[in-house]
Amino acid sequence: MEQHTSYRTYWLAWGLLLALTVVMLVTERFRLSAAMTILILVAAMLVKATVIGGWFMHLRYERMALVLSVVLGTLATGAALFLLLIPDGISMYHLAQ
Repeated sequence: MEQHTSYRTYWLAWGLLLALTVVMLVTERFRLSAAMTILILVAAMLVKATVIGGWFMHLRYERMALVLSVVLGTLATGAALFLLLIPDGISMYHLAQ
């Protein structure tokens, strides 16, 4: 089953991604608490990842099993990379003190 997406949809998705990027860049200027800044940045990144996966990777037309495998695979890779970087981060933190 072939699905077609209009150019308007792509432009709207691009506009949303651009707006979220601007929000992420401007967040620093508001001098919010660290927790609020991280919450805003993570929320924006999750929305951006969803838009990119849904519209530009056409995952919204795929079976749920494929969507879950892409999402869970990406999360597992990110978690593994994060866990691999923790020892370096701790050593750099101790060197800075």
